[in-house]
Amino acid sequence: MAKLSVRDVDVSGRRVLMRVDYNVPIEEKNGVIVVNDSTRIKETLPTLNLLTGKGARLILAAHLGRPDGKREPGLSLKPVAEKLAELLGKPVQFVDETVGPKAEAAANALKNGEILVVENVRFHAEEEANDPVFAAQLSRLADVYVNDAFGAAHRAHASTSGVARIIRAWGGQAAAGLLMERELKFLGDELETPARPFVVILGGAKVSDKIKVIDRLLEKADTIIIGGAMAYTFRLAAGGKVGKSLVEADKTAIATSAVNKAKAKGVQFLLPSDNIIATPVKTDKLNKKGKPIFDLQDPRVNVGDIPDDAEGLDIGPASVKAFNDVIAGAKTILWNGPMGMFEDKRFAEGTNAVAQAVVAATQNGGAKSIIGGGDSVKAINKAGLGDKVTFASTGGGASLEFLEGIPLPGVVALNDQP
Repeated sequence: MAKLSVRDVDVSGRRVLMRVDYNVPIEEKNGVIVVNDSTRIKETLPTLNLLTGKGARLILAAHLGRPDGKREPGLSLKPVAEKLAELLGKPVQFVDETVGPKAEAAANALKNGEILVVENVRFHAEEEANDPVFAAQLSRLADVYVNDAFGAAHRAHASTSGVARIIRAWGGQAAAGLLMERELKFLGDELETPARPFVVILGGAKVSDKIKVIDRLLEKADTIIIGGAMAYTFRLAAGGKVGKSLVEADKTAIATSAVNKAKAKGVQFLLPSDNIIATPVKTDKLNKKGKPIFDLQDPRVNVGDIPDDAEGLDIGPASVKAFNDVIAGAKTILWNGPMGMFEDKRFAEGTNAVAQAVVAATQNGGAKSIIGGGDSVKAINKAGLGDKVTFASTGGGASLEFLEGIPLPGVVALNDQP
C-alpha cells in the first residue's frame, strides 16, 4: 500500500524530524574535513524546500561512516551541515549532540522554516540496536517524522524505524519524503506492471547477491542479461573454464537453476560470449586490507574458455553488440551492477557501452530506464550520463532488498496513505 506523503502533512510551526541519508564521501584537506561528493545531500533538497516552505521547524538526523557507537570527531556531521548551508544558500544550525537536553533545546528554539542538523546518530550504539529508550529520546525532538533516507530504509534502526513507530503510537504522523516516494514509485510501482519488452541487466561480483532478484524478476522480465564477475560462475556452471576469474564455485547449482527456470518460463537469458581478460602478476605491494596487489597485464579479447593464468575483467565486443541489440528494443530497463571492473578504464568499455545503450533507448526509443543503485549508478555517473536515464536509485543494499521483495523496516514503519 502507498505510504503517507510529506505533501499531505500539516507541518506549519511543527517540529519535523527528518531522517536523511547524508553518508557522503569525505576527506581531510589541510586539516579540515570536507565533503567531496554532495550528490546525496542534493537529492534531499526538494523535500527540505517543501517542508521549510510550509513553515516546518526542521531537524535532520543522519549517520556518517561506521563509528561503532563511539564519538569519532572525524565522522561528525558538522561539515555536512556546512555543505548543506552552502547548497541551500541559507544558514543551517548544528548541535553536537543527537539526543538529550542540549539537542531538545536547539530543536525547540527553531523558528518556522529553520533547519537544524543533530550529530551523527551512530555515535550511539543504541541506534543500530534500535533501542526503544534511544528511539524515545529521538521522538522528543519531533511532532512529525519524515523518512527521506531510502538508502538506510533496509535497516531496522532507531532513527529509521523505532522513532517512527513511537511517534505514530502517540498519534503523530510518519510520512515518506519526496525522494523516498520516487524510490518506491520506480523500484516498486513502475516494475509491477512494466511496459514490454522488459529487459533486466544484472552485473557485479556475486551470483549469491543477485539470485533472489533474478528469481523474482524471472516472473516479469522478457530478457535477463548477465555481466560482471557473476557471469563467470554461470560459465563454470555450464562446464567452461574461468582461469583466475573471480568466481563462486559453490554457487554453480544456483546458477544452473536460474538458467533452467528462465528456459521453463520462456525468458531470454543472455550471458557473455566473449570477455576482456588480462594476466594478473603479483607485485610486492599490499592494499589497505593487507592483501597482495596484482598488476593486470596484456588486456585482450578472449572467446571461449579463459586460460588458466588469466582473469576475466569485462565483457567483450561481441557481447556488447548482442546486449545492446536487445537493450535497443526495450520499453522498460532495470540495470543493477556493472559489466566489469569499470574503475580501471581498460576494463570499463563494456559498462560504458551498456550505459550508452540504456541512454539511447531512453532518449530515442522512449524506454523507461531505472538504475538500481550502488556501482551501476557510480558507473553511469562516471560516464557523464546520470541525468539521461529515467531514474537512478540512491540505495545500494536497500535497492537490492526491495527488488527481492523484502519489506524494508524504514518503509513499513511509516503511515499508510489514507
